[in-house]
Amino acid sequence: MASLTAISIFTLLCLILFVESSPLDSSIIEKINSKDYGWKAGHNSYFANHELEDVKRLLGVINKSKVVLPTKTFEESAAEALPENFDSRQQWENCIGAVRDQARCGSCWAFGGVEALSDRFCIGSNGTIKVTLAPLDPVTCDTNDNGCEGGDLNSLWDYAKRDGIVTESCAPYNDSIPTCPPATEPCLKFVPTPACKKTCNDGSSWEQSKHFAASAYSVSAKVTDIQTEIQTHGPVEAAFDVYEDFVSYKSGVYQHITGKYLGGHAIKIIGWGVDNSSTPYWTVQNSWTTTWGDDGYFLILRGKNECGIESNVVAGLAKLD
Repeated sequence: MASLTAISIFTLLCLILFVESSPLDSSIIEKINSKDYGWKAGHNSYFANHELEDVKRLLGVINKSKVVLPTKTFEESAAEALPENFDSRQQWENCIGAVRDQARCGSCWAFGGVEALSDRFCIGSNGTIKVTLAPLDPVTCDTNDNGCEGGDLNSLWDYAKRDGIVTESCAPYNDSIPTCPPATEPCLKFVPTPACKKTCNDGSSWEQSKHFAASAYSVSAKVTDIQTEIQTHGPVEAAFDVYEDFVSYKSGVYQHITGKYLGGHAIKIIGWGVDNSSTPYWTVQNSWTTTWGDDGYFLILRGKNECGIESNVVAGLAKLD
């Protein structure tokens, strides 16, 4: 009995060490935490037992779109009404969708935009239209993008305006792209883009399940324009450059400190604020589950175009009628 107990303890310790493994060199985490850079790093279980190449394949932003969207700006006077802190989760408590899971597919470009549009249906209708739209629709059916191999923010919003996006109940993401606990099969494997089916799992009509964007536009890189857009209409989609250190983000206001460039990633910006050290930041929702970062969220430096996050912001209004 004692030997079995010893074996069990040994096995448990091995499993703990296995789960705590990271696709990154631990020296990056040690470097970030050795000084006060304004944020803390650590092992995120979402990437347990994955290699750095696996992380790269999740970063699916491709900035080669032929779609050119109009750029939206605001009057200077709009900036006067901006608060120091703003959080869409507080402003529209019942309208902001939860952190989701893009799984092992480079579909971040679809998640950021589809989630923002879902929120905007609720916000624009004063809470009367609550809908969760399906990232699987553009991932599999938008021929201007490359599915799990990546896509473009402009193309995504153009697709939402032109073809619309069905509901999640019509096209459940995890029915075609496995989502499961980290470090388990089949989630260890990168998924090729599933075929476009255009049939609903819930028995509804594909066309009748479509929800459209009434408009699609980029937002100028001016900080107050991005803030005004969020405060007026809701969360926006944005893309930024990801480096090795970002993968180990845990808390604080992220700034790139060290590590190689990995790729472009799309996310949803839901607000902004200023921390206790007077550092301005954006509040961002990721699509790597709550097992990454700060329960699925992160803060990133605002006002310096950190990693290009302010130069690639896209949004649109929901078509409510």
